[in-house]
Amino acid sequence: MSRNTAVFMDRDGTINEEVGYLSRLEELKIIPEAFEAIRLINESGMKAVVISNQSGVARGYFGEEFLERVNTRLNEILWEKGARIDAFYYCPHHPSAGEGIYRKACECRKPEPGLLLAAARDMDIDLPRSFMIGDMLKDIEAAKRVGTKGILVRTGYGSNITITDKPAHIADNILGAVKWILNERKKLNRR
Repeated sequence: MSRNTAVFMDRDGTINEEVGYLSRLEELKIIPEAFEAIRLINESGMKAVVISNQSGVARGYFGEEFLERVNTRLNEILWEKGARIDAFYYCPHHPSAGEGIYRKACECRKPEPGLLLAAARDMDIDLPRSFMIGDMLKDIEAAKRVGTKGILVRTGYGSNITITDKPAHIADNILGAVKWILNERKKLNRR
C-alpha cells in the first residue's frame, strides 16, 4: 500500500491573514484563496496539514487552549466552504523568550524539522513526495531539511522577503502554490 502525500502549510500569513500574534478569535481572517486551495488539496487525496510556530504561547500572549480554539475555528470556517485541515501541528516554544517549559531550544520550531517528522510518522507521509507552503524562509528551510519541496507565498511576511536560497516555487498566494503542486504531480504521473 502506498504511503500518503501531504501539503504542509504554515498557518499565519499563508492560510489566514498575518496579524502579528493572533490573540483574539475575531482576528482570524482567512485569505480568500485559501478556501479553494485547501479544497483542491482535499480533492487530490493529499493530506492538508498545518505546521506552525506559535511562540505567542512562550511569550505569554495566549495559552495552548486558545491556540486549539483558533485551530478548531479555522477548520469550522473552512468546512463551511467544503474544505478541511486533516491535522494541526504547532511549536509553542521559543529559545529566548518567555519562561518555564516553553522557553527552550527545541526540534519542533521551524526551521527545525521536528513537526514535519512527527506528522510524517503519525500520518504515514512520504516526505520526498510532499510539499510545504509558507510565507517565511524558515518554512522553506524546514522543508529542505526533510527532503520536501518548499513553496514560498507572497502573502504575510512573504511579500517582503529577499530570496537568497531559491525555493522549489514562488507563488502569489496559497492557491497559486496549490495549482503549481497539482501541475507538478501531473507531470510526475506522466513519467
